Amino acid sequence: MPQDAIAPHGGTLVDRMAPEADREAWDGRADGLSSLTMDARKRANLEMIAIGGLSPVTGFMGEADYNLVVSDMHTSAGAAWPIPVTLQVTEDEAKGLSDDVALRDEDGTLLAILHLAGQYRPDKAVEAAKVYGTDDESHPGVAAVYKGGEAYLAGDITMLRHPAGLPFEEHRLSPTATRAAFRERGWKTIVAFQTRNPVHRAHEYLQKCALEMVDGLLLHPLVGETKGDDIPADVRMRCYNVLLEGYYPADRTLLSVLPANMHYAGPREAIYHALMRQNYGCTHFIVGRDHAGVGDYYGTYDAQLIFNEFSPGEIGIQTVNYEHTFFCTSCQGMASAKTCPHDKESHVFLSGTKVREMLAAGQTPPAEFTREEVAKVLIESMQA
Repeated sequence: MPQDAIAPHGGTLVDRMAPEADREAWDGRADGLSSLTMDARKRANLEMIAIGGLSPVTGFMGEADYNLVVSDMHTSAGAAWPIPVTLQVTEDEAKGLSDDVALRDEDGTLLAILHLAGQYRPDKAVEAAKVYGTDDESHPGVAAVYKGGEAYLAGDITMLRHPAGLPFEEHRLSPTATRAAFRERGWKTIVAFQTRNPVHRAHEYLQKCALEMVDGLLLHPLVGETKGDDIPADVRMRCYNVLLEGYYPADRTLLSVLPANMHYAGPREAIYHALMRQNYGCTHFIVGRDHAGVGDYYGTYDAQLIFNEFSPGEIGIQTVNYEHTFFCTSCQGMASAKTCPHDKESHVFLSGTKVREMLAAGQTPPAEFTREEVAKVLIESMQA
């Protein structure tokens, strides 16, 4: 049997999905357990833990792991890990919890069991400053931390079932499934591209440059919780599909969704995104300018430089770093500062605000910026 191209982070792919017999047993016991309702953000973390996307994490972190991850970007076992995986609840919710806690969907469906190992109440201001580099509550990641409850629950989870009606089922491949797809296709080297936006020409250029060096491309859009002004996931998926159909080799590309939340943690989230893609079986990961950033909280290339803070071998996946890319009218092609000698007057650049204004008015941005098919999908969605 062909070997996987790369081992999961920590060496073993976590699987917290319960076997059928265990599922039936927990279903029978659940009415006698304490319960917590999991909102969409918490459910995303639950799913990512259960399917192994956050390997070697097996549950919500205890205080020792939390403190080390916040301060040192490592777990107590020594694994590199940049963002704490936590379950925040209110003080009222934290009272009188049983050793095993039923985790339910908002409609009451039993999803998982939390094997409660403890509770702790850390300093959120320290978490914000260390993980996000700011305690500014207008930062969406910081806001999520402060909005969450004061009590942090720790313990492994056992997933009994996924929520009903999850979107993008056709493209919702687990790490086990993507690894199997890579083996079936004979891919030995795979580059992943993280995105929470429609793919424009600059993104396409980065992906295809990377694809020249490897066997396959995993286009891996994040479909968990994002900030309110990001393009909705269903619209983005339509954009990805029309782009792949027209401009990418089908035998060298795979589209699958990542059901994780955005934290907008910039450099630390670049590490987080890379480790998740290693768990999905990728050997390489594209890191561009201001990866996972928001506003002006982070330096343009901080997300690339942070990888230098880890010892060789701590992070198995290799990064593929790119500078800001653009269409140059003088070069008559896509380029970057590394490859283009011309000044900014020759560069086609549109701000996100300008693009949204054009699309809302039914105007197609220049072909040098976005493919016509992608623009059509975006215009239709904004005028619906």
